[in-house]
Amino acid sequence: MKRHPSTLIIDVLLWIFALLYLYPLLLVVINSFKTFSEITTNVVALPKSLLMDNFRNAFRLMEYPRLFLNTLIATAIGVVGVIAVSALAGYKLSRTKTKYSWVLFIILIAPMMIPFHSFMIALVKVAKGMGLTRTPMGLGVLYWGLGAPLALFMYHGFVKSIPMELDDCALIDGASPFRAFAQVIFPLLQPVTVSVIVLNAMWMWNDFLLPLLILSGSKKAYTLQLAAYNFFGQYKIEWNYAMAGVLLTLMPAVVFYLALQQYIIKGMVSGAVKS
Repeated sequence: MKRHPSTLIIDVLLWIFALLYLYPLLLVVINSFKTFSEITTNVVALPKSLLMDNFRNAFRLMEYPRLFLNTLIATAIGVVGVIAVSALAGYKLSRTKTKYSWVLFIILIAPMMIPFHSFMIALVKVAKGMGLTRTPMGLGVLYWGLGAPLALFMYHGFVKSIPMELDDCALIDGASPFRAFAQVIFPLLQPVTVSVIVLNAMWMWNDFLLPLLILSGSKKAYTLQLAAYNFFGQYKIEWNYAMAGVLLTLMPAVVFYLALQQYIIKGMVSGAVKS
């Protein structure tokens, strides 16, 4: 089948933009195998040999296993909390057909449009008063409020595509409203739930600013992102260890994303046709 010239031009442009987008990551990969002197001499040159000592030393200096566990705890608590809060709220608001429920829905998703930097100082003060600072579990709890608005928006749209007759059947069979949601409705929310898991897990795992604000002063509670940042000192930057540390930090998130990426678009658009 002969391709139209305009389609070929678009494909070429897309490849160019993709390469430009991936070029910084390619530089990180290349320089992670170099010695410090090689990096400072020519940052874009290929390594003379694949130096694995950078990864071994970065792994040791970052205390990778312990900090991996910290990051995993914060991410897991954050994702589970976001799903629990937003799924219940999205279901209830979608099934309640009043003008007040619509106003409440708008109020709850409005924080998506508020920049984090505008309230981060107040958030840190509230977190300190509640004893949520300097601990990965507290960090995970704070993610609930930050991640719930977008997840609520997604669940609210998806629930509209599920017939209300299913709710009525469950209630007629004697199920409580919560049991009807947990056993009948929530299993049908799998596509959007996977999307919420992937989007929030990627964000929480790679987040830097909130862990810096909340975990500052307690190195035992640091996440991998904060540990990788330690290679960028005030007077010296250990570029070889920093590049290896960045890759060690990113790889779990990349593998997780590639494993579940097929569900993201499906969950984002599901329920968008029927309102």
